[in-house]
Amino acid sequence: MRVRGRTKLALRAVLALAVCALTASAGTATGASAAASSLVPKVGTGGPTTGAFTPWDGSAGNEFAGGGDEESADAYAGNIVDRSLAAGGAAVGVATTTGKKAKSNPLFNFGFEGLNHYQQRYSRGGNQFSVEPPDQGMCAGNGYVVEVVNDVFNVYSQSNGASLLPDNTATNIVAGFPRNVNHAVDLNSFFGYAPAINRTTGVRGKFVTDPSCIYDAATQRFFLVALTLDPQVSGPCQGVFSCVNHLDLAVSQTSDPTGSWNIYQTDVTNDGTNTGGVNPGPYLGDYPHIGADANGIYLTTNAYPWHGNGFSGAQIYAYSKAQLAAGAANVTMKHIDTSGKVNAPSDAGSTQPGFTVWPAQSPGTGSFNLTNGGTEYFLSSNAADEATHTVAGTGGDYVGHNIVVWSLTNTSSLNAAPALGLSTELVGVNTYALPPKQHQPGSGSAPGTEVPQGHCLNDETTATIAGTGCWKLLVSPTAHANRPEVVASPDSNDTRMQQVTFANGKLWGALDTALNPDGGAQRAGIAWYIVNPSAGKLVLQGYLGSTGHDFTYPAIGVLANGRGIMAFTDTGDSTYPSAAYASIDANAGIGEWNDVPGGTGAAVDDGFSGYKQQNAPNPIRSRWGDYGAAAVDGNSIWIASEYIAAACDYTTWGGPFFAGGSGDNLLGTCAGGTFKADGTGTPNTPGSRTALANWSTRISKFTP
Repeated sequence: MRVRGRTKLALRAVLALAVCALTASAGTATGASAAASSLVPKVGTGGPTTGAFTPWDGSAGNEFAGGGDEESADAYAGNIVDRSLAAGGAAVGVATTTGKKAKSNPLFNFGFEGLNHYQQRYSRGGNQFSVEPPDQGMCAGNGYVVEVVNDVFNVYSQSNGASLLPDNTATNIVAGFPRNVNHAVDLNSFFGYAPAINRTTGVRGKFVTDPSCIYDAATQRFFLVALTLDPQVSGPCQGVFSCVNHLDLAVSQTSDPTGSWNIYQTDVTNDGTNTGGVNPGPYLGDYPHIGADANGIYLTTNAYPWHGNGFSGAQIYAYSKAQLAAGAANVTMKHIDTSGKVNAPSDAGSTQPGFTVWPAQSPGTGSFNLTNGGTEYFLSSNAADEATHTVAGTGGDYVGHNIVVWSLTNTSSLNAAPALGLSTELVGVNTYALPPKQHQPGSGSAPGTEVPQGHCLNDETTATIAGTGCWKLLVSPTAHANRPEVVASPDSNDTRMQQVTFANGKLWGALDTALNPDGGAQRAGIAWYIVNPSAGKLVLQGYLGSTGHDFTYPAIGVLANGRGIMAFTDTGDSTYPSAAYASIDANAGIGEWNDVPGGTGAAVDDGFSGYKQQNAPNPIRSRWGDYGAAAVDGNSIWIASEYIAAACDYTTWGGPFFAGGSGDNLLGTCAGGTFKADGTGTPNTPGSRTALANWSTRISKFTP
């Protein structure tokens, strides 16, 4: 995420902001070379306890993790995290029929709102950045549901969805008052780091992103991974990103995720094919994900060069699960580079790398493949530029006709001297293609007052505490020159594989694709696959799309008996971003779909990444999702997706920042309050959003 903008977020004086240019430098490389094994040390312990902080007083300051609020130089002309080389318009998708819509929800148990942007921004006394998308991580086991997103963590009861972490409201002081974030703990605290930003001094801490987690029933442990970017430690750009980045792997010490976790750290700065020449390092270990078999925990990343475009292959890190679960001081790890250039096969010859090689997770304790010394499976796709034009970084047609099954064998050797075998199988499938952007009500039109941030950025007449024109509360005159704004068309991902499950002897996966439902306009939809990995054969495949709708960011959870649920986001011409689901099994394929009860969107996506003035001078990329989550616990499947949980009118959003208004002393929270422009009053309810974003997450339980 990389955006800029000047914001008056609280009834305080506006601070002057220093601007510096980023001069990225390569950090010391300690990551393993291709196909090498090493010992990864336990670097400490962490857990869901808020670390020390100085409460933010509400003064204006940098809202975004990428640099200063004014123009500055990036390490490369792209996003800091969650990169994608796909550019331009969508590819042409295939024709399909509209999926049937469920008339009832017989499999639904209950659901609740999970983490949201208000909790993200105002945890740890407000010493957090504004971040989107949430990057949906969720796992379940032993009576707990663990949720982790950019950049907060919570643990809920499986019986009623209530947070099981200590109430931290009284000590979470923001702009002079306690703030209720539903007990959420920031990820910097979780990993034992200083705050993401000390808003009193301006000093930046580590930037934690791309979190995900699994519960392993065999060891009765929760495993959580995130990518952490180190800041510069000295010089005029202190706090802006260096090139050093690492995977932080946290392992619960018991089956109770509210307690302590052991932290293991793997440097991924120089993990990639080259250290010079084409697409040279250092690298960003982007988009990490986690899987497990009987013997190992598997993390995968996409290696992008910090100092240029192009791609240097997906990386696989295989760890001894038993050693991690036991809290060993050093854990055996094998690193494999899938670039196809160094000691590793690829799906289409010696020059094509793996891209988003997603590791499988399995339900329960009896679904693992124990043959060949233990086998872990992965799935990937190959329509993206990362898999076809790795040197130039662009030029493909974004259309695929194959998916790739990766088999990692002899995983039992991870407990001693790793001797792994990696092979691939190309599986022919129906056409999939880069999807178009999502539609939501009003996409492309001027934001009305029901879209408060977008409307504010265009507003030249409302009297505010900063002068006439609401835009003055959010951006500088230079940024405002990029008006007018329109209602965003949220991102639909590229064609990378999404969450993978190995259950009932089969691999289950899905990805985003362009579809042409019922002969109408091109829309974003889902292509799903069930594969027999032992035979390298497709069992079933299909599409899910619907006229007037866009379906994005699928995640499939499957019971050991082969019955499953697929989570995804549903948006449309008349549908606000909603959390949706469909049943799936190996006999009937995909079933009827619907929005989950309680998960129907209440408003349009009104996030800062979708507005020109908040991103100038860079083009906008209206961020959404990046991935969903599904988790199996016993006979239940839990799913989680991003959606818009609450609406807010313009007057409430502006509150006391509008002349004559009253409400919260934090701009745009839409919380109750009695504050007036003179700063007197008190807040009385938690907010449903912030000035800059309104995303939330929805967690639901099903019993197939």
